[in-house]
Amino acid sequence: MKLGVAAGAAAASIVGASVPVTGMLEGYPVLTGQAMRYALAAAVLLLVARRLPMPSWRDVPPLLGVVVSGMLGFNALLIAAQQYAEPGFVAAVMGGSPVVLALLSRQRTASALVGAAVVAAGIVLLSGGGSWHGPGLVLALLTMVGEVCFTLFAVGVVRRLGVLGVATWTCIIATVIGAVLGTFVGGWQVPDTRQASALVLLAVVVTAVAFGLWYFAVNRLGSDRAGVLIGLMPVAGLATSVLLGVQELTLVSVIGVTTVALGCVIGLRRATHHTHDSGRVPPKSTLAAGSDSPAQVVVP
Repeated sequence: MKLGVAAGAAAASIVGASVPVTGMLEGYPVLTGQAMRYALAAAVLLLVARRLPMPSWRDVPPLLGVVVSGMLGFNALLIAAQQYAEPGFVAAVMGGSPVVLALLSRQRTASALVGAAVVAAGIVLLSGGGSWHGPGLVLALLTMVGEVCFTLFAVGVVRRLGVLGVATWTCIIATVIGAVLGTFVGGWQVPDTRQASALVLLAVVVTAVAFGLWYFAVNRLGSDRAGVLIGLMPVAGLATSVLLGVQELTLVSVIGVTTVALGCVIGLRRATHHTHDSGRVPPKSTLAAGSDSPAQVVVP
């Protein structure tokens, strides 16, 4: 369990701290930029993976669900939402994703639900709320749905294909879809040095590394308990902003961080009666191959 918590916390922190890097791509074509990002990430994952399991037909729908809703769709919706709502409002709405994950888990526990609610409250404090107009609320809610789908669609298929298998195949599929759609919407553009650096960082660290760590955490902890770690994303974003001198550390921020930490502690408590659900696999599974037989765990 400790390894799963560490992996999930690291993944959430990486994604949260990457917000300034994402800002370096402002004005760059969204779809083709993502296609290049995921292509590079897929190349890195292929180098790391010992072998790439072939998905069956039943694996295709969830893989497409992860790509369409949780990757390409999520990023497009996030950009659109911020055109009609303040970033704080979008972040506050997305703070509900741990609660949704806890509610949709096949084995809901009181600790996971309470922890998710406390984490959501902490995220609202950190984000500062904010306002919206027009379709801002709907777009923010859809963005939250995309974040939830990124985890839920992968729960079952990770058990069959393994962590590296799912991370690699989703990046390959996202590359193809993003390249085709981007050719007609937004077009292609040669990145400058700043944009190229951002794409490389997002591909290698935020995608190849963070994706693998997150799915490893979901495998070990289940979608409900792993979901509370999403609260560490805004915490990492705050820490990065404070270190870069673009945001001051306020009392409200400190209370928000403390609330998120408390929610994580509550949500990650072991349940008294524990059985494996669709989001948990035996701790000795071979994650790289998707097997449930006892073997050495391969960590991405």
